[in-house]
Amino acid sequence: MGSKTKFGFAAFVAAGLIASAGFTYADAQAQQGDTEISIAPQPEASADPVFISEEVVQPLPEENTSKADETAQVADAATPQASSLRELVAEVDAPATLSRQLECLAGAVYFEARGEPIEGQLAVAQVIINRAESSAFPSDYCGVVTQRSQFSFVKNGVIPSRRSNAAAWERARKIARIAHEGMWNSAADDSLYFHATYVKPSWARKKVARATIKTHIFYR
Repeated sequence: MGSKTKFGFAAFVAAGLIASAGFTYADAQAQQGDTEISIAPQPEASADPVFISEEVVQPLPEENTSKADETAQVADAATPQASSLRELVAEVDAPATLSRQLECLAGAVYFEARGEPIEGQLAVAQVIINRAESSAFPSDYCGVVTQRSQFSFVKNGVIPSRRSNAAAWERARKIARIAHEGMWNSAADDSLYFHATYVKPSWARKKVARATIKTHIFYR
């Protein structure tokens, strides 16, 4: 085939391709040797926009507030705001039911300090909590309270269950909750020991006094 013939043939093919630009291949078939190749129908172009109905997941922005902060915020929101311990005791609810540990803590407040001002009652509860957190004492409230020769109201390792003063028992439950949840700082601070002002135990000389509240002196 001459160069002119080749050029003419190429021009013919190109013209054919341009002319068939709008052709849809719905039924087109091609033959290659003895093997028949089917070309799948192609969708015609549409002028309307096509929307993809698939869920698009976008990463959420990281929050600056940690889980611990969220928990603290919830706790703060649930804690009554008070300007004094007396006001807090008036506002906080006494637990309707007590765990065994909180009952031991409230029992110690009731039997050891119900005649003391509420600051003194809170201080007694704080000493028990401090002891439970110290390796030198039992690791829970009941163990601390019932430890031998520590609290005079405990008999044979048992805390009395008879509480004749309902108002004092309700207040003791409130104080136990306040101390356990850390709602109010006690003047006893980190004290681990206390005794009545009318006695002078020999061990007191080796301790550091933290506070004196009515008839009790508290030591570290």
